[in-house]
Amino acid sequence: MLIQFSLIIGAYLFGSIPTGLLLGKAFGVDIRATGSGNIGATNVYRTLGRRIGIATLLGDCLKGLLPVLLARYLDVGESWIVAVGLAAFLGHVYTVFLGFKGGKGVATALGVFLGIAPLAVLAALGVFVVVVAIWRYISLASIIAAALMPVIIAAMGQKPPVIAMTFFIAALVIYKHRENIHRLRAGTENRFKA
Repeated sequence: MLIQFSLIIGAYLFGSIPTGLLLGKAFGVDIRATGSGNIGATNVYRTLGRRIGIATLLGDCLKGLLPVLLARYLDVGESWIVAVGLAAFLGHVYTVFLGFKGGKGVATALGVFLGIAPLAVLAALGVFVVVVAIWRYISLASIIAAALMPVIIAAMGQKPPVIAMTFFIAALVIYKHRENIHRLRAGTENRFKA
């Protein structure tokens, strides 16, 4: 039991590392004071360019993936693996290092699901790419992919703990995009430019 709780605490702290903020500061920019003010990859991409944006995306994704892979390697059981993944996700969204204010969780959730249900990620990623290609809104693609993920997970016959976690993560990702939803409705949301 000590190993499991240590994994959860470690996953939360690892997930709490603000990748975008740290990379931004390495280039003399406080990402919270530019663009949308979000510490995630999309704002970093728009503010500091493609390379730093991609580095942020990869860093945030690894924050979800590595704790899950470690829990799998230690064979702590499916429910504990789910708890570790959820802890990493919550660490990113509510980071202890920034007064429990963090990113929207999309990239970190991606990492978590890559470790738990990689085939489901492929399906959701396909939807994400299609939405971005047609409408050029990262936020809309994130919201739609998040909304579909529980359906995909359930259709693939995943166990109840995984399904429950997926619903929770999807709901929180959509909630964190509430300002984007308002801008989408108003027609003022920024379109993605490659």
